[in-house]
Amino acid sequence: MKLGEYQELIYAKKVDFGIYLSPSMSSEERVLLPAKQIPEGAKPGDELRVFVYKDSKDRLIATTNEPKLTIGGLAVLTVKEVTKIGAFLDWGLEKDLFLPYKEMVRKVSAGDEILVTLYIDKSQRLCATTKGIYHKLSTDSPYKKDDMVSGRVYDFSDNFGTFIAVDDKYSAKIPVFENAAYLKLGDVIEAKVTDVKADGKLDLTMREKAYIQMDSDSEKILELLDSYAGVLPFSEKASPEVIKRETGLSKNAFKRAVGHLYKERKIDLTDGKIRLKK
Repeated sequence: MKLGEYQELIYAKKVDFGIYLSPSMSSEERVLLPAKQIPEGAKPGDELRVFVYKDSKDRLIATTNEPKLTIGGLAVLTVKEVTKIGAFLDWGLEKDLFLPYKEMVRKVSAGDEILVTLYIDKSQRLCATTKGIYHKLSTDSPYKKDDMVSGRVYDFSDNFGTFIAVDDKYSAKIPVFENAAYLKLGDVIEAKVTDVKADGKLDLTMREKAYIQMDSDSEKILELLDSYAGVLPFSEKASPEVIKRETGLSKNAFKRAVGHLYKERKIDLTDGKIRLKK
């Protein structure tokens, strides 16, 4: 049986709490499909398409539910919680997917939507990683120079710049000479294609159109701060709905503008609030 993959297995035996599936009727290798997962009308000898992973007690288990990610694939998953040992991600199954600290290129927070891939660790458990994504992204994007694109931050390099997955699947980067220090893992940005390399990878800039808009957005936030006596009762971590209602900006535009104002030392970010610097 292949951990972390879809496979066709045979309905071998029924028990009170589900059915056992095997690669073949003669095989002694078996995995449980819980009773609530059994397709209606299934009978011994039927071939069922299932995904195999491990339950909370590290036992192999099958499911007919569809995870958002399989071995070798890429997916954007939401961070449900961060603990002392790592983060847990929602991937569509009952047991959340573990992302160890050592597999994070940068720390994450609950609510972040990050690009990850799936691997099997030394203990034969399925885990997420934010590493190695560069080699899994496509280089045959439909974009050309001067196109505006949307992309997600997935890695950072002091030597090369900020790595972006355009449309969550195409390889791109913001060069190191362009300051993107305010960006964090999972941020979605709007950028302009400045070059399409011979290998198909994209170079991007957030300057020009994006920066012109950010200046306008920054002014809007400063005006809002004045109306709130210098303190906004929420930060860039607020829900997109709250940010849109209070500022009229998308969460990404708001975060860019807040980062810009913070860099310009016009605001402070403390206690989950944004304060006008005195």
